Amino acid sequence: MSEANTARTLTGTALTKRYGGNAVLRAVDFSIAAGSVVGLIGENGAGKSTLSSIIAGIKRPDDGAMTIDDRPYAPASPIDALNSGVAIIHQEIKMIPELSVAENMFLGRLPVRRGRVATREMVADARAALADLGVTLDPRRPVAGLSTATQQEIEIARAIIRRPAFVIFDEPSASLGRHETERVLEQIDLLRSRGTGVVYISHRLDEVLRIADRVVCLRDGSKVGEWDARDIDREGMIRAMVGRDLARREAPPPPHGHEVVASVQDLSSSRFENITVELRRGEILGVSGLVGSGRTEIVRALAGADPFDSGEVLVEGAPVKIRSVPDAISAGIYMVPEDRKAQGLNLNRTSAENMALPWESRLVPSGFVTTRFLDRLKRRMASEVDIRGDLDRPVGLLSGGNQQKVLLAKWLVRIPKVLILDEPTRGVDVGAKEAIYEIIRALAARGVAVVVVSSELEEVLLLSHRVMVVAAGRQRAILTREEATPERVMQLCVS
Repeated sequence: MSEANTARTLTGTALTKRYGGNAVLRAVDFSIAAGSVVGLIGENGAGKSTLSSIIAGIKRPDDGAMTIDDRPYAPASPIDALNSGVAIIHQEIKMIPELSVAENMFLGRLPVRRGRVATREMVADARAALADLGVTLDPRRPVAGLSTATQQEIEIARAIIRRPAFVIFDEPSASLGRHETERVLEQIDLLRSRGTGVVYISHRLDEVLRIADRVVCLRDGSKVGEWDARDIDREGMIRAMVGRDLARREAPPPPHGHEVVASVQDLSSSRFENITVELRRGEILGVSGLVGSGRTEIVRALAGADPFDSGEVLVEGAPVKIRSVPDAISAGIYMVPEDRKAQGLNLNRTSAENMALPWESRLVPSGFVTTRFLDRLKRRMASEVDIRGDLDRPVGLLSGGNQQKVLLAKWLVRIPKVLILDEPTRGVDVGAKEAIYEIIRALAARGVAVVVVSSELEEVLLLSHRVMVVAAGRQRAILTREEATPERVMQLCVS
């Protein structure tokens, strides 16, 4: 970063944002200095996204003002903010797969010479920006086929190619594993050392403590705390976020029965091989593995979302043919996918409409889904899963935690024999995460066999009776709760 960045400070004073009569940001003071990292924490709906959107020029405040180096700063658009030295890296990566890495990095501002795109210059600048972050990647190759982690690195390079003084990272690790997340944190360390001011938004509090110099907490639209990172611990951050202690965080899973509900024998495909496991009534089976280990492919095959080449699935002792999602549903195997927006929910439809979609033919034999039917379904599931917010509005307008609960409710309209949860708490706040944990435990207590796939090792170990460890498409071990120490699981993950 340039030396000019080293003296810069961005300050917001009494920033307020309202929607109708509802204030979602209330007189928040915020500042970020060059060469420092501020961790911004809070539950979903606390105001983090609104604050970052105001700073990045996506939204405009109703009251309050911002300055950069004591000069007024009031961006009318993200481009305006970028021209002032402020960039944002969104959680959801938006790239055009058919275009090259370089073209995606310069999208909207392709270098032009004599009326033509200066391809050689663009590729050279892209390569230099990637190399600056320690990323070895041919900028001429298409984005299609690149991993989420690599696309995240491209996104970072794209944001900083214009040498911004301040960069906002909005949940950058939500879709990444431990190794990839560490790479992002190393890149932020590099930016800080070069004088860039960084705002780091994350629900993963350990990451915030690892990277931040200061921590700012929002709750219900107000700033409720600000600390030097050395003066706050994880439990203190949680108390500030939710306004209370979370009493049952370390609660063990409920006792389970010994009856085998379903079993998988020698399941194999091009992505994994020889998976054999029994799922018992009331048991929570955790599935752990690094990104790319094959863990998601295994459970997608079991749920009928992806094909498998060989092997057998039995439910309550009887072989079942699973060649599609409806086949799995008929057998009592339901799956909550990892990407609620792309795979799980229709964001333009209401919560009740989303919940009813898989069950219309089963619950409404006439084929006519009435408003009365949807109202009854909405009330029942909102109560059972504790969904909050206006459920008659499009589900895309709910917070991430409530969207995830709607997705859970969608697959709990009828209680399954086996419920597969792929990344059940991705992108949700601490309070919503605890609520989802309680739902998982309650399902197990009712006799459902639950399979939990998660990138968060702590989550797997907290919830599970047993843990299946997967590496390179192979089942490395199935560990009891006592055997599944973090060291043992990680040793198997990398073996």
